[in-house]
Amino acid sequence: MDAESVKLLAAGLAIGVGALGPGIGIGILVWGALTAIGRNPDATPDIQTNMFIGIAFAEAIAIYALVVALILIFVA
Repeated sequence: MDAESVKLLAAGLAIGVGALGPGIGIGILVWGALTAIGRNPDATPDIQTNMFIGIAFAEAIAIYALVVALILIFVA
């Protein structure tokens, strides 16, 4: 394998692994929020606010993985 192939493989792994964790985390977070809303519907606004903040933080990690993959492709 030449250097270009290794670079593209590393970028693919970075985005693949980097998106796997946040995807699972967002799924668990939403599942927990829906369970909490099902148990206490009056607390829906507070739970939704915290859920959206958590989703934003988890999604930021996936964006960092995308940035690393782009750096591997275009800079390295």
